[in-house]
Amino acid sequence: MTAPRIAACPRCGTSTRLDPQNVWRPFCSERCKLIDLGDWMSGRYALPVTEDPENEPGPEHDRDADR
Repeated sequence: MTAPRIAACPRCGTSTRLDPQNVWRPFCSERCKLIDLGDWMSGRYALPVTEDPENEPGPEHDRDADR
């Protein structure tokens, strides 16, 4: 039998199992999972976006919207 994989909880850093016995994986508990979800929902975490000037609507887009 192999030893279970252990990793740090991404929220609090506590060592936690990464196998099916831990229903909250990769978190150590429901609390850490919900705190992390709340951070995503509130916008504390965000994926960086770079604006592409070629994809921005220009004057021709505005004319099409009036039709």
